[in-house]
Amino acid sequence: MNMSQMNCNEITDSSQLNLAERLRRPGSVTTIELRPPEKDIIESSDTNRLATINYSMQDLVLNDFFVFLTDQAVGLSEEESLSYLEANMGSEIPISRFIPFLTCKHTLEYCLNFADRAHSLGCKSIVVLGGDKSVGLPRCVPHSYFLREQIRKRQPEISLGGWINPHKDLLKQIDYLTSGDFLADFYLTQIVSHHSVDLVGEFLEECDKRNVKIPGLFGVFYYWNAKPVTLKRLDDFLPVPIDELTREFDAGDTPEAVVVRTIRALKGVGAKNIYLSNLGYKRVHDRLKKILEQSSII
Repeated sequence: MNMSQMNCNEITDSSQLNLAERLRRPGSVTTIELRPPEKDIIESSDTNRLATINYSMQDLVLNDFFVFLTDQAVGLSEEESLSYLEANMGSEIPISRFIPFLTCKHTLEYCLNFADRAHSLGCKSIVVLGGDKSVGLPRCVPHSYFLREQIRKRQPEISLGGWINPHKDLLKQIDYLTSGDFLADFYLTQIVSHHSVDLVGEFLEECDKRNVKIPGLFGVFYYWNAKPVTLKRLDDFLPVPIDELTREFDAGDTPEAVVVRTIRALKGVGAKNIYLSNLGYKRVHDRLKKILEQSSII
């Protein structure tokens, strides 16, 4: 099975759709979140590693997957997503399939210029996030919707994504979605798992009651193992069910099996759209194939 057969998105004449438009069509959407290469890879002579990253990026979007690219202000020395795309994706690559993250942890001038550059490059969507207040640079605005408001005025053709956390106060999170100030065409959620699927179910039920129309994608994390040091470090950034994951891996579950269990649980409560995070680059196609097949997405 090749990647084009793998793709569950089944889009017709979709090359010009932005993510928000695709999410409003029938069917489910599976997207991938990747990090741009680290700066030392770009600047080094490690051409093989960079070629692996480039190939993975290109292959995913050529097979109709949307790819989220994280913001380099998250604390790692990453290449800026737009600079990376401009330098490494050729004219035959649909840049519209790449969706960069933009946090408020830059200057306002940088953020607004980023939106201009993204539009000029061919990006049709941007996810605008606040960014972790506890580390790194301060935010240029108190909340991400202030930045979305300014980008919307400046680049009205770009669809904008927001951020919701089902692990936090449910009613407050949905208040954000129903507020006229949210100013997002779609939203991503914090990472969830089958161990927190009840929260997702309650969230979606309340969305139905409140007639929330904004489509969303639920985050699913690929845990490579259950090493205590790794899980505790990850738990500083996202809710990690450490004890539960440890039991699953100790019982012999593979990383793919754990992800599949989460996807099936999410589908069971009505969460049809997901983004997969932390798949890596080497053999990403094999991992993705196993996950999509076993979770009955394809």
